[in-house]
Amino acid sequence: MTLSDSVSGGLESHIPLLHDTVDGSVDYKDRRVHRSSSGGWRSAFFIFGVEIAERFAFFGIGLNLISYLTGPLGQSTADAAANVNLWSGTASLLPLLGALIADSFLGRYRTILVASVIYISDNLNWALGFGIPCIAMVIALVIFILGTRTYRFSMERNEQSAFVRVGRVFVIAFKNWRTTSLSIAVQAENCGTLPHQSSQQFKCLNKALVSPDGSREYGEVCSIDEVEEAKSVLGLIPIWATNLVYAIVFAQISTLFTKQGVTLDRSITGGFKIPPASLQSVMGITIVIFIPIYDQILVPVTRKFTQNPAGITMLQRIGTGMCLSVICMVTAALVETKRLHTAREHGLIDNANANATIPMSIWWLVPQYVILGICDVFTVVGLQEFFYDQVPSELRSVGMSLYLSIFGVGSFLSSFLISAIDKASGGEGKDSWFSNNLNRGHLDYFYWVLAGLSFVEFIVYLCFARSHVYKERTEHECVSICN
Repeated sequence: MTLSDSVSGGLESHIPLLHDTVDGSVDYKDRRVHRSSSGGWRSAFFIFGVEIAERFAFFGIGLNLISYLTGPLGQSTADAAANVNLWSGTASLLPLLGALIADSFLGRYRTILVASVIYISDNLNWALGFGIPCIAMVIALVIFILGTRTYRFSMERNEQSAFVRVGRVFVIAFKNWRTTSLSIAVQAENCGTLPHQSSQQFKCLNKALVSPDGSREYGEVCSIDEVEEAKSVLGLIPIWATNLVYAIVFAQISTLFTKQGVTLDRSITGGFKIPPASLQSVMGITIVIFIPIYDQILVPVTRKFTQNPAGITMLQRIGTGMCLSVICMVTAALVETKRLHTAREHGLIDNANANATIPMSIWWLVPQYVILGICDVFTVVGLQEFFYDQVPSELRSVGMSLYLSIFGVGSFLSSFLISAIDKASGGEGKDSWFSNNLNRGHLDYFYWVLAGLSFVEFIVYLCFARSHVYKERTEHECVSICN
């Protein structure tokens, strides 16, 4: 070996290999980023820390809000439940605005940074109990900033925003609404712009491939890829809409389920009583226990029958959870019927103390929390996978926001439903289903209504799920996943 060989060998050992760089990504100083020193688990741990603290803050407020509104603020059960749902719905819908800002303007890093700061200010006027979530968000913000050096930032591209591309397809297709399918086929064939045979859904958007006057000017027609991109977004809408009742069921966890727990025997030993909101931890524990069971047992077993590496498809996973939600509401209705029967047996229906404890253990509520936790493993996780996987790669923030918006709109619908039923069932001096004295109310009727709606939703969902065409991965998306 010569001296020059030794020198060149020594230099090469200290120069990062070209394939170690990540295409399309830079660090926080706009320098080329290396795969070995960024991203991966190093960045993931910071994000995990932020998410844990943020969820702690969110649920720290949400789980106790119904008790706070009906207690210190003196609101009725129906008004408090409706207000909690409005708060939860707003919190779940705002990510849509955040996704638009992140994907089109600020980027994900700056958007998270700004949102976390706005989250530290909304809590400053709450009492000490709600100040703890504020502290949690400060911790989340610090953790997020500490990970800045490890994050990968997408390089700015000159191409159009995905929002603009998708919107333009709908606009041009609408302008061409008079164009017949035959003329589209003839003109598209002449111009060499036939749509993919694999995508037969939403053929009306194929009108964006041609122009009525036959011109091919930019802005007058769209490319095949742009039309397919718009179709993939439009294909999410039926699945989104048919999960709204599931979101209504989910909204009862932090409202009516908690109010039921207030009336039951919560004592354990030494005079200690379980806070009714803490029973929601049963749901979290169920999720933690069942996810490994799903991954290690259910997936391998179903894989043998379906030949699908994931065991079942994303839509099948969502549907399974929706089916279980029907069972959850039937269970909740039966438990509430038992609670009302026990109240009658002990003469507590007309008790002057509306909050008198019924001699029935709070553990009777555990089954409905457990079943809903299992539902989450199927439906909620399935929705996360579906809305992340089935949108264009540039719109994945929007995809996750659409997933969250299901629960936002579901919370608004729950608020509307509770308010409407409260007025309809409580007229002429009668106690409504959501009477302040739950022993004179009928939450069981409301749960039966939700069970029926959930069943109807499940049937409609099956129809849309059977006709859904999964988006084909592009080469760019496959590379992104590998990186």
